[in-house]
Amino acid sequence: MIPTIGDPATLVRWLYLDMNSFFASVEQEMNPSLRGKPVAVVPLFADTTCCIAVSYEGKAFGVKTGTKVGEAKKLCPGIVLIEANHESYIRYHNRIVETVESCVPVETVCSIDEIASRLTGSQQDVEVAGALAEKIKRAIKTQVGSSLRCSIGVAPNRYLAKIAADMKKPDGFTVIRPCDLPAALFPLKLRDLPGVGARMEERLKRTGISTMEKLHSLPAAEMQRAWGSISGEKMWHLLRGEELLEKATGQQTISHSHVLPPELRNEPDALRVLKKLTTKAALRLRHEGYWTSGIEVFVRFLGQDTWKARCALTETQDTLVFIHAIGELWKKLPTGAVYAVGVVLPGLVPDSMHVPSLFDDPRRGKLTRTLDEVNQKFGKEMVHFGATHDAGKLAPLRIAFTRIPDESEL
Repeated sequence: MIPTIGDPATLVRWLYLDMNSFFASVEQEMNPSLRGKPVAVVPLFADTTCCIAVSYEGKAFGVKTGTKVGEAKKLCPGIVLIEANHESYIRYHNRIVETVESCVPVETVCSIDEIASRLTGSQQDVEVAGALAEKIKRAIKTQVGSSLRCSIGVAPNRYLAKIAADMKKPDGFTVIRPCDLPAALFPLKLRDLPGVGARMEERLKRTGISTMEKLHSLPAAEMQRAWGSISGEKMWHLLRGEELLEKATGQQTISHSHVLPPELRNEPDALRVLKKLTTKAALRLRHEGYWTSGIEVFVRFLGQDTWKARCALTETQDTLVFIHAIGELWKKLPTGAVYAVGVVLPGLVPDSMHVPSLFDDPRRGKLTRTLDEVNQKFGKEMVHFGATHDAGKLAPLRIAFTRIPDESEL
């Protein structure tokens, strides 16, 4: 029997867009002289750090995301190294989201370079979905940048659409219909599944699961045992094209970290960077409408364990309180070769649930809000606390792929 249009076995419900070599492509778009050349975007110019994005011309030489810069130079002697320009990537990201939104409603911004849209009505027909994917690709190239390419996947659920988007790169389009399952997944490796990293792959192999076909043959209960958690049962349903309701979870922490360039890998400069990160975290805390009753700092060393320290605070948003707290914690820092620093504001409490302390000085809160308003109007860090004066332009904006900084942070 030949499936007809509207047959549930042929309908796709999600479209997933994955920008190809996004950071490197943005650099090539902004600088036409880089087009057609191997380009690697790096956090800083040091052979010991890693490439965070590589153009397809560079990938042809075996350079990948995560390749050490020193190794990348050996694999591709002519590779052009570009220090990451995160503000530009955020601006291009926002333009891409707007462009996709003009073609189909954006359901979820999954990361700086990935977007998911739920398909409805006639969009669920494969031919219509294919035309929509082509429209999106064309719109990005004409409205955002001709160097920017994306791969798009459509499938019965978002998880499978993400897998489909990764099947053909660059500039690919892949369809997985319900009637294509499970055969469409069998050529994949276990590591091709989002959420299956090196450790999980090794765990599965120890239980005799080394192929997608073997994994798919497991009953749901065995899949849960193989994962060691309910995630295994969820995976069982997702691989069969089923949709699962996602639980809404409140934000739990705000954090910032920074790998130090070689010239700042000493205790005084590391503390300066940590103060800057703390200031940024406090600004986010206020901007997003949260309070916290604690602060945690961590320091990664070369050749020794990561050091962590934390302290409790009266529920606060006050930058100066945080700066004082990390100064006290820093006194306990062990000796060693500092490599990276970070700060975490845990246990977030929304404005609506904050109970003011009887000992709070309302003038401090008003002062902090006024500083935020001045900096928002006249430029960030136009006015700052004396405790962070020597931080200067340290710890510039960085993007975590799962969090896109707000425009106010640029």
